[in-house]
Amino acid sequence: MNTGAALPHNLHACCAVLGFCRESAYDLPVSFVGVNVLRPLGERTLTLAMEVCQSLAVLGTVLALAVRPAQWPRTVREVFARQLFVTGLGAVRYTAALAILAGILVVVQTDVWLGRMGMSQMSGRLLVAVLVRELGPFLGNLIVIVSGGSAVATELGLMKLRGEVRVLEAQGIEPLPYLVMPRVLATGLSTLGLSVWFILVAFASGFVFGSLLGEIRVDALTFGESFAAALQPKDMLNVVLKGLLPGLYTGAICTTCGLNVGGVVSGVPAACRRALVRSVAALFVISALASVLSYL
Repeated sequence: MNTGAALPHNLHACCAVLGFCRESAYDLPVSFVGVNVLRPLGERTLTLAMEVCQSLAVLGTVLALAVRPAQWPRTVREVFARQLFVTGLGAVRYTAALAILAGILVVVQTDVWLGRMGMSQMSGRLLVAVLVRELGPFLGNLIVIVSGGSAVATELGLMKLRGEVRVLEAQGIEPLPYLVMPRVLATGLSTLGLSVWFILVAFASGFVFGSLLGEIRVDALTFGESFAAALQPKDMLNVVLKGLLPGLYTGAICTTCGLNVGGVVSGVPAACRRALVRSVAALFVISALASVLSYL
């Protein structure tokens, strides 16, 4: 008589062990089914993918608007010129200081050690590979990210927080052509210009310092000819790609992060930090892809 009453209890226990019982399955730890491990990873991946898609959409829209003369009224040209002056010309002296140090370290060391090994004829190729292809564009982009990118994200974040973006929209001014497009284009052109400036100053400072030490025993014309002979068209294309593309994408990331700031002041430094991290990561990815394509 008691077996009939005990059967549902035993069946309930068996189902709980097998995980088929709804109540017992809900009582199991979430980590038991692996959700607690996969959910944060999936959420972060989706968030990162959405941010990348948003930045690419902003960049594509900016490039499409930039070729239309109607999108360049006087106010937009003023914003573009001001951003180009702050981001590009404002970092010229700092870029020159780093380039002088890089020229002393790279150019002089290359000539010294290759000369001692009897391979001085390879100095031009090695300097082009190190300074032109890699170091110049990378440091040019990095300088713009640290100085100009953080300023763009902070400026737009404060404008969003103070309600200035809503005021512009109420006045019939589109934020994308007025706020985003000139800043993105100015950031891209600044990185390209600073990359070329870095390369020129590095070679010049390396030659001057090496000549003063007596390690470089040729005149400036011969030194320049050896550099020009090692420079190929794909090297110049590499400078353009690595100097322009990461800079444009940095501008898209920083403007997007700035305009996505919420209604609290603490969101501004968080947006600035997120913009810097995303920009540096994009710089590494784009530079690596460009290097692979240039060596194929």
